[in-house]
Amino acid sequence: MIRHLVLFKLNEGVQRDEERVVAAVKAFQELDGLVPEIEFWECAWNITDRPIAYDFAINSAVADADALKRYIEHPAHQAAAGQWREFATWVIADYPF
Repeated sequence: MIRHLVLFKLNEGVQRDEERVVAAVKAFQELDGLVPEIEFWECAWNITDRPIAYDFAINSAVADADALKRYIEHPAHQAAAGQWREFATWVIADYPF
């Protein structure tokens, strides 16, 4: 199994309740039912307010490196990630477990 972690930081001036942000969150919430490679999926807003904290997180798992590649290339994932590119930056970590 491979754990796929993503942490998102909203760009300066972007608010969580903006329509485009709400739509992008919904797009990620729906990936679990759309991408067959996903074995585990959770995503949520960060609840702490610290200077080093990111704003939104995805914690997911796929079977192997091939499944991760298919997940990343899946049209639903590409569409969801594309929405976030408009207003956020992010970091990822993929590791076996």
